[in-house]
Amino acid sequence: MGNEYNSINKDLNGIKVHIALAFPDVYEVGMSHLGIKILYHLLNEYPDIYAERVYAPWIDFEELMRKDGLPLFSLESKTPISKFDMVGFTLQYEMSYTNIINMLELSGIPILSSERNESHPFVIAGGPCAYNPEPLADIIDFFIIGEAEEAILDVIDLYKSFKERGESRQEFLENVAQIPGVYVPMLYNVSYNNDGTISGILPKKDHIPSVIQKRVIEDLDSVYYPTKFIVPYIDIVHDRAVLEIFRGCTRGCRFCQAGMIYRPVREKTVDRLEKLAKDIISSTGYGEISLSSLSTSDYSDLKRLTQVLTEDFRQCQVGLSLPSLRIDAFSLELAKKIQEIKKSGLTFAPEAGTQRLRDVINKGVTEEDLLSSVRDAFALGWNRVKLYFMIGLPTETYEDLKGIADLAYAVVDVYRQVNGHTKGLQVHVSTSTFVPKPFTPFQWESQITLAEIDERQQHLKKLLKKNKNIYYSWHNGKISFLEAVFSRGDRKLGRVLKIAHEKGCKFDGWDEFLDFDKWMSAFKEAKVDPEFYAYRKRPETEKFPWEIIDAGIDKRFLLLELEKAKKGQTTPDCRIRCHGCGIRRLGDGLCEIKNEV
Repeated sequence: MGNEYNSINKDLNGIKVHIALAFPDVYEVGMSHLGIKILYHLLNEYPDIYAERVYAPWIDFEELMRKDGLPLFSLESKTPISKFDMVGFTLQYEMSYTNIINMLELSGIPILSSERNESHPFVIAGGPCAYNPEPLADIIDFFIIGEAEEAILDVIDLYKSFKERGESRQEFLENVAQIPGVYVPMLYNVSYNNDGTISGILPKKDHIPSVIQKRVIEDLDSVYYPTKFIVPYIDIVHDRAVLEIFRGCTRGCRFCQAGMIYRPVREKTVDRLEKLAKDIISSTGYGEISLSSLSTSDYSDLKRLTQVLTEDFRQCQVGLSLPSLRIDAFSLELAKKIQEIKKSGLTFAPEAGTQRLRDVINKGVTEEDLLSSVRDAFALGWNRVKLYFMIGLPTETYEDLKGIADLAYAVVDVYRQVNGHTKGLQVHVSTSTFVPKPFTPFQWESQITLAEIDERQQHLKKLLKKNKNIYYSWHNGKISFLEAVFSRGDRKLGRVLKIAHEKGCKFDGWDEFLDFDKWMSAFKEAKVDPEFYAYRKRPETEKFPWEIIDAGIDKRFLLLELEKAKKGQTTPDCRIRCHGCGIRRLGDGLCEIKNEV
């Protein structure tokens, strides 16, 4: 570990701010995360800042650390994490929360922010899960909400002056709370109604903001983006060069939190992307470059971009990977381009099995879109297709589940029509369970019960097992249940997390380590009912724990989308016309104005 190609080593003398960028999962997962890569290289551009990496140790190594009294340390300088000025966690997944606690304990840093003193680093966090920071409110000193490239530099500048003036920890926290996008939970009081719902989250002092507005980078062409990515010595989950082509999404899928919180859409130009791609490949030697975004085929100049990159990299045999393809945007011409150098499997996400349910979730694609796309792909020689669906979506019926199987069989039929046989064909069908997420139109909806999850998974298994070309896998329903609890939860869950950690819970997103009985025991001991968060349908008037955050999306827009979902009405892409989601109030020029609703 450490000393990888393009990793950064600095002399600690002269460093004013020493920050550990922590990912609460193993190296192979954390090294694939683009956000940490950006912050690592951005911060290390400054001679007086040193950013290092730290990941969750695997079970066997943790046992050795505890046995020998070895504290958790950074990869680059092997410095104990407790000696850093700041420890910044990326909150990518709710099921990594116990790993955060475990990493703090392994570092010798008090788990509760209220127990830390002047000798301890500030524990900070950001990422998509920070849009509901309340389950971690007792653990994290402060959160950065939104895009962090500018906000983290504001925080570090303040920290430098704080150190020079010798101010107290409390004084720093009160000052950092003034930075836009920063939320300091200990500076707020939470009150509850008799039924256990939130009645209010209010600042303890007048100068503390009452709502935290997310940070947004306005110009992606000018914002920092690294090209000397660290090249690991071992295989990681996504072991390829990553080229971020745009941020945001305009499609408005009603289940999708990322599509709401990452608004508005901002693109990089083809010229900028071409230069970045050349520099990245030159400095890493990767043989594949992935075009990264929420919906890659929505990039407005994708045809020219793929032409430019395939020409640039044809001679050195660097392949293009286009994840997040939408079925309706996949074309024969695009397929030809991306297979010119290397050909891999194709992944599509119809999400639901029937058009009725796809309209409810505002997916905006049809069965014809899917079959046309796979027909094009099969004609060009593809024989592996992955299809992603969700079960438990609002209004789902068993007819919708049958629709999933019908679509999979239809794909097999298309392959037979194109090739005259089904030899070598692999259709992988995968289902996850719907989790109602904050800042989506479905945040008021409930999750189906564990018994219903199992029933629907088994039903699909029976429907799909009749064809040897179809392979069915599904996500653990108990993990989805816990994810729903923590994505929708409040500060009461902090005690549950601490108890669960004490009982040995960690790596809860990994099937082989999830101990559901320990979790249920922790909820019982903390006197917290998990079903209150996962199974309860929320009234429109309820105040949510995450309403301390302003994600730029108006509540009235989300409620309107919920009503349209109930009626099976779709909302067109907002690149066609503006639907008044509210994002424009975060700044002039952020969003191209189309005809109003």
